[in-house]
Order: sequence, then C-alpha cells, then structure tokens
Amino acid sequence: MKLSIITVTYNSAATLEETIQSVVKQSYPDVEYIIVDGKSSDDTLKIIEKYKDNISKIVSEKDQGLYDALNKGIGMASGDVIGILHSDDFYIHEHVLAHYAEVFLKQKVDTVYADLFYVDKTNTNKVIRKWKSGHYSASSFVNGWMPPHPTFFVKKEVYQKYGVFNLSFKSAADYELMLRFIQKQKISIAYLPEFTVKMRVGGKSNVNVQNRIAANLEDRKAWEINGLKPRFYTLYLKPLRKLLQFF
Repeated sequence: MKLSIITVTYNSAATLEETIQSVVKQSYPDVEYIIVDGKSSDDTLKIIEKYKDNISKIVSEKDQGLYDALNKGIGMASGDVIGILHSDDFYIHEHVLAHYAEVFLKQKVDTVYADLFYVDKTNTNKVIRKWKSGHYSASSFVNGWMPPHPTFFVKKEVYQKYGVFNLSFKSAADYELMLRFIQKQKISIAYLPEFTVKMRVGGKSNVNVQNRIAANLEDRKAWEINGLKPRFYTLYLKPLRKLLQFF
C-alpha cells in the first residue's frame, strides 16, 4: 500500500523543517511526499530544496489559499491512501505511517483517524490540549464530534468518488469534507487509538470569538449543503467538546 502525504506551505520557514523531518524519517517504506507551496517569499523554498531528494513532488505557485493548495496536492497524489500534514504539524514518532497502513490493510476500510496533541507554539514538548477522538458511531457527528483532520487518512478513490475540498468554505472545508464522507456517504471508518500528530496552537477558526462565530456558521452550512439535519444542540456541542480537551 502506497501512502501519499501532502504538506501545504506558505512562508512556513519557522516550522517546516520539523514537519519534513517527521515525514522523511518514517519507517514505512512506500511513501510519496508532496509539497505544495504558495510562492513563499521567506526561506521556505530553501528548506524544501535541502530535502528535495526525499520529496517526491514539489510545486510552488500562487493559489487561492489552503484548501485550493490541498486540492492540487490530492490531484497530484498517486498513492492508495492520502494523508495531510500541515507545515506547523509533525508526526510524533517514526512508525506513525506504518501503524496507519497496518489498520488499513487489516480492517479493509476507506479511512483511518487517530488522536492529536495541541502543543505550545515554541515548546512542542508542552501539551496544551489532548484531542482523543474515541470510536465513531452513527450519532457521533450529531453529538458534535469530528476527528482531528491532520490524523485523517483517506483512500484516494474516496476523493475521486465523492469530491475534494469545497472552496466556498473559508475555515470549515475540512469539517464539511469529513461530514460529507462519513455522515452522508457512510464510508467505512476505523479508529487508531494512539496520538499520531502534534499540532501547534493557533488554528485559524479558534483565534478569537469572531472567528469562532464565523466557523460555527460555516459548520451549519456544511450540514445544509449536504442535505443533512443536525440536532438543535449539535453545533453548540462541537466547540464545547474542545473545552474537555484541556483536562
């Protein structure tokens, strides 16, 4: 089974090297690594050049933002399974991809997700939040659940069949895509019960109250465009679940 890992960059020099190293040091042998850069003006491209022998495909050009760049990467991917690792995130240990591949091969599923640590921006050994996903059930999304997107690995054929990221979303395209795949299309799913990714704090949808309100409206839109009906409490439970991750 071939795994394609996509990293999107834009002026990511401060954190990118750690991201790249966490991919190229993986023990799993069949990995295609793709970097899609938005025409960075800092030292991002110098860092990419340093590791070019370990990177399968590199593109650097203007894009319409994160989700457009991710769609480019998905289109370039030739692996059986696609994973996304953002340029300020990194895999926790060198056997992460091997563990994902093992679940895909044993359970014969369309997607596998795991757990995630939110860590301090500068001291990545300092854990701020623990996103422990837990097992999926048919009522999970209705109860405000979603898997952490950087731990979400999907077969390429699922993207080919059900589409890629919807560019009409500014911050919730990942939520909409997972809702579409899992809740609407009911793809088969498995949980890898371990922490696989460290993500630095400071996500776009969580920066301030105004952004959180905007994200909540996008979450509602995600249900509507997929012809799905949340419960009256669904979109309130979603941010409340995050509070539990601090304890």
